[in-house]
Amino acid sequence: MKAFITLLLLCCSNIFMTLAWYGHLKLGELKWFQQLPLIAVIALSWGIAFFEYCLQVPANRIGFSGNGGPFSLMQLKVLQEVITLIVFIAFSVIAFHMQIRWNHIVAGVLLILAVYFVFR
Repeated sequence: MKAFITLLLLCCSNIFMTLAWYGHLKLGELKWFQQLPLIAVIALSWGIAFFEYCLQVPANRIGFSGNGGPFSLMQLKVLQEVITLIVFIAFSVIAFHMQIRWNHIVAGVLLILAVYFVFR
């Protein structure tokens, strides 16, 4: 159960992280948003990132083997990176209508191999 909760929290935290880091680029298409000073955009991103941390920190605490969880520190980090890229790909396809190319697929396969090797 701790593995499931950890993965769920990591997925949710990465949605907030992606919105904090890249959401302002999509919002930049709106005229009112373009007029905001950079400090306001930074503050908005920090506000969104707060929720990312509210999920990321518990995910790592619950999932870490040193706290009774199922994952080593290295496994947590690799899982987080893979989840980040999956969420980012979904975001870029949905929000920016980007196309997945062959090199993106190869990179994804290599990441899956990284997960495989870190769990061995």
